[in-house]
Amino acid sequence: MKILVVGSGGREHTMVWKLAQSPRRPHLYCAPGNTGIESLATCMPIKADDIAGLKAFVMHEQIDLTLVGPEAPLALGIADEFRKAKLKIFGPTKNAARLEASKIFSKDIMAQAKIPTARARHFVKQADALAYVEQHELPVVIKADGLAQGKGVIIATTREQAREAIIDSMDKGVFGQAGKHVLVEQFLDGEELTIMAFTDGRTVAPMLPAQDHKRVGDGDTGLNTGGMGAYCPAPLGTSALREQVAREVLQPIVDTMSRLGSPFQGVLYAGIMVVKGVPYVLEFNARMGDPETQVVLPLLKTDLIDVVEAVVEHRLDHLAVEWHDDCAVCVVLTSGGYPGIYQNGFPIRGLNAKERGGTIVFHAGTARKNGEIVTAGGRVLGITGRGKTLAEAQGQAYHTVKSISFDGCHYRKDIAYRALNR
Repeated sequence: MKILVVGSGGREHTMVWKLAQSPRRPHLYCAPGNTGIESLATCMPIKADDIAGLKAFVMHEQIDLTLVGPEAPLALGIADEFRKAKLKIFGPTKNAARLEASKIFSKDIMAQAKIPTARARHFVKQADALAYVEQHELPVVIKADGLAQGKGVIIATTREQAREAIIDSMDKGVFGQAGKHVLVEQFLDGEELTIMAFTDGRTVAPMLPAQDHKRVGDGDTGLNTGGMGAYCPAPLGTSALREQVAREVLQPIVDTMSRLGSPFQGVLYAGIMVVKGVPYVLEFNARMGDPETQVVLPLLKTDLIDVVEAVVEHRLDHLAVEWHDDCAVCVVLTSGGYPGIYQNGFPIRGLNAKERGGTIVFHAGTARKNGEIVTAGGRVLGITGRGKTLAEAQGQAYHTVKSISFDGCHYRKDIAYRALNR
């Protein structure tokens, strides 16, 4: 069996790593892949958003199944193009992926599905948005409408910050076209939770609950990032809360998208804010989270290929998705200066610690230069520890973190602190 994974980050490394464990022993490809993936799969120099190139490769190599990691190719319609050519692909259509690609669209769908979420208004004119925030209660959340690599959300605690966020997005174009329209949203004061689910457009199979750490600094301080680490399962996601989210959030969204003629097929990611025990949806993503994937997939007991095939073939209701009774903690190592300006090309030392003592090193932003593996991104590595308890998993992760280094290396020292300090 030939399988292609599209993407080049830590999430895709995790997907390839999990697929490689299948007893079905698939022949794996990844496009474009990275230096960590190349030991598990044949990496092809095709960009993740080169849909024509990917399609031509799949047809030429007679690939049996394609899994899409990042959001950009989904938003561009890769699933539509593949399905037109009768190629099996795991991921939602372009219109279904608008749940992530447009926060305004997502809010409209949530209203139709009667899903609890923060109050919000969207703006296409900067002057209107600026006038509105002058009267809005603080803090206030400013969101770029489109895809901004997890960085298009600003929590403004002052009116000056709110005005600056709107001008940066709509006038200065710091998020490109993604920020030309903005949402001004009510701030919800609670604790965040990620619940992802496999879905074939009808049946929903929730994954274990995880919690991401978005802020760059310890204690959730500093700028928002694409994610500094995660842990799973998050104690906040009790069985009762997970059942509530499945019943009141995930299933209604899937049903609504199907009713509108755009069935959602793939992974539906719900970013939840739990306020006094009540789950509100902050956002939907149309793919697996990063770095949540690095802690959730290692705990999946069922063969990932079996799950993906059940989704693609619309028979998820016939498969029981099972999970290991373990915990996982992922610590992300970033380049100095991230999420702002940073330098690349620094040699990474200590990578021989890979998979030592129950720890896995997932590559996110790395490259090979003059025979060495060097930094090549803001988020460089994801170190995932696994154990019977969160404390054990955290210890495993940080033990390996301390043995890996590169110039400017930064990481948070408190991943999973919320759960361990309860």
